[in-house]
Amino acid sequence: METLSQREEQILLAIFSLKDDAYLVAIKKHLAGILGKNWTVGAVHKPLRRLEQIGVLHSYTGESTAKRGGRAKKIYVVTKKGYRILSEYKRINEALWANFPGYDFSG
Repeated sequence: METLSQREEQILLAIFSLKDDAYLVAIKKHLAGILGKNWTVGAVHKPLRRLEQIGVLHSYTGESTAKRGGRAKKIYVVTKKGYRILSEYKRINEALWANFPGYDFSG
């Protein structure tokens, strides 16, 4: 199984969630909303390149829009290999967290 960093896993999950709207800025905003921290463009772009190189996602050029000055967005899509890896990571995480007690950390 291909090993992913936590950031790479989070990016793949964001792409899965965003579906046809998974482009760099949308991925960055989605993660910032969930994680509560603003990542730089480079902090998202570099893992995207690696994930594409190892075959867990691919990209295509979307429609150009007037809003973007005629430029098109690069849309990312999780591949079958990416789905398999995410499924395995989910299985592993659930097994590791299964016996973690339900502590109330608020107090």
